[in-house]
Amino acid sequence: MNVSLLTIQLLNGFQLGMLLFLMAAGLTLVFGIMNFVNLAHGSLYMAGGYLAAVVFGKTASFGWAVAAATFGLLLLGAALDRAAFVHLQARRPLDQVLATFGVILFSNSAVRYFWGGSPLYMDAPDWLSGAVDLMGYSYPVYRIAIIVVGASVALGLHVLIDRTRIGMLIRAGASNRQMVQALGINIGWLNTFIFALGAALAGLAGAVSGPVISIQPGMGEPVLILTLIVIVIGGIGSIRGALFGALIVGVVDTLGRGLMPVLLAQFGGSGLASSAAPAIASVGVYVLMAAVLAFRPQGFFPVRKT
Repeated sequence: MNVSLLTIQLLNGFQLGMLLFLMAAGLTLVFGIMNFVNLAHGSLYMAGGYLAAVVFGKTASFGWAVAAATFGLLLLGAALDRAAFVHLQARRPLDQVLATFGVILFSNSAVRYFWGGSPLYMDAPDWLSGAVDLMGYSYPVYRIAIIVVGASVALGLHVLIDRTRIGMLIRAGASNRQMVQALGINIGWLNTFIFALGAALAGLAGAVSGPVISIQPGMGEPVLILTLIVIVIGGIGSIRGALFGALIVGVVDTLGRGLMPVLLAQFGGSGLASSAAPAIASVGVYVLMAAVLAFRPQGFFPVRKT
């Protein structure tokens, strides 16, 4: 694989990593501060994709579709937390797993009932539908836009977490939840804000992924698995860990799928490359996660507990 193609694969890895970061940023705070095991986070991603597709179909405006998915999921996340999940936060993790798994089943059935099993599609806006020349290869402008959006969200979260009062409370809750409660902070509403923020980021991820992948029932589960791997690698409760973990997973997954067929074709022929390369490449991130759990189980950027 030449340098130009390797650069393209790295950019694809960054693009996947930024989508995973949008998912992992909110979920890692839900795990780290709320101590809530939310397996339904992938369903929020799917809901954002469907809401964006519906608005796009009605208005033909990509901007309105993204805005509707982001703010719609912000409201949905707040409503879910106050109406249902707040009652599960003091329960056992197994109860949380079973309840949120039920939300997954309900969500997939709901979208099949209303929109059927056929996928929905969105088009990127005209000003993002072209391509740029990178060392002789055409690279879609829209994928670069996803990287920019992810980096902008990362910068915004950095300002929110490190430069604002609500961010101070979030950091305090991540390190010592009991002390925050003892100081008179309404931890319930803080949890609602965190859950709603995570849902909004999941909705944004679902909306911006619409022009890249098809929007269909069950689309949230594969992304949820990768998101959980990101959180394990980066460290639970850490935004910085979510960012670097997402980039690591995105690059490892993309390079594995791009390099493995080439390597196997050189050593074992095209037959082995076509049959074994996809399976071997798909386990790369799981091997990485296993290595992190074995040698650094707290993740690369754990939140300090006091």
